[in-house]
This record gives sequence, C-alpha cells and structure tokens, in this order.
Amino acid sequence: MRFENAEFEASFGRADQLKASDLPEIAFSGKSNVGKSSLLNKLIGRKSLARVSSVPGKTVTVNFFNLKTCRLVDLPGYGYAKVPHSEKLRWSELMEAYFGSGRDIRLVVQLLDMRHGPGKQDHEMMEFMAHENIPFAVALTKCDKLNKTERLSQLEKICGEITQYGNISVVPFSATKGDGVQELRGLIERALGEE
Repeated sequence: MRFENAEFEASFGRADQLKASDLPEIAFSGKSNVGKSSLLNKLIGRKSLARVSSVPGKTVTVNFFNLKTCRLVDLPGYGYAKVPHSEKLRWSELMEAYFGSGRDIRLVVQLLDMRHGPGKQDHEMMEFMAHENIPFAVALTKCDKLNKTERLSQLEKICGEITQYGNISVVPFSATKGDGVQELRGLIERALGEE
C-alpha cells in the first residue's frame, strides 16, 4: 500500500454533510491535543497534508484522505475544555452520524498520550467501540518524551488498563523520531486485507 499517495478529499463539519461510504475506512480518534495530525502526516510521509496546530481542538471537522483503495479519516479531537457546549454537542452529533451510518470502518486507531495514559473520555470512546464491535488499535503518541524505563513502565500500565476492551494491539509512536510508523502501517494493511 502506498501511503504517500494519500490526497485530501473533503471535510465535513455537520452530520448532514457526511457522504455515504464507498471505500473501506481507517479512522483516527483521540483527544484534541494528542497529536492526530502529526501522526497522520508521519504515517503518509508528508509534512502538512493534515493540518498541525499549536492550538488544541483545531480539528473540528471529519477530514477524509483518499488512498484509492481506502480512506484515512481524521476525526475531530475531543476533550478540550475551552470548547463551548454547543460545539461539544455538534461534535457528539457528528460522531454519532459517522459511526452510525453503516460505513465500512475496518479499523479505528485510538490515540493516547503515552505520558498520561487514557483519561475518562478515552475510556468512553474505547468502551463505545468495544460495545459496537468496531475494531480498534491503540497508538501511544509522544513516546519519545519518555526515557526507556518510563516508556516500559507506561506501556505495561496502559496495556493493563485497556485489557478490559479485548485483545488490543498497542503501538508506541513518535511523530518526531518515526517510532511505530511501520507497525501502524502493518496494522492498517492487515485490517484492509492487503498484507
């Protein structure tokens, strides 16, 4: 699979704008400051296809990137306290529409900051996916911010916390150093049956 061939296709900010799914989809979910755009850019080997911002909560739309045989879907980040209630409601409706519209979602990559592990909303998201039988894997972002001992300790702790959701693949990831890129690409290719 040629990840570098990804092209931006469309952004939708409201539930009624979402078009029907005609390709398998790999979605990326996580808190607004967890590094989704950075991960996507590293994954596809491009510097700025997905917009990276220094301001958390910047991705407020569902963004679709076309790879011909599938789509990568950048879901809006959740959990940013400065977002007004109306915006949180819009996000909730958008997510319900995305996950409830019969799309061919092969895998959701749930991003967690390796330094902190899953918070309440991360657990809610993983519980939802487990309950709905949506396959997901976990990418532990910012792993380069930890030394080897801290990294092993956090990996063990987080893996222990998420066992309640099933046998979940966990990949430590660094958008800076490239750790986990090949593993994540492999998980995506397996989910698409392309390996």
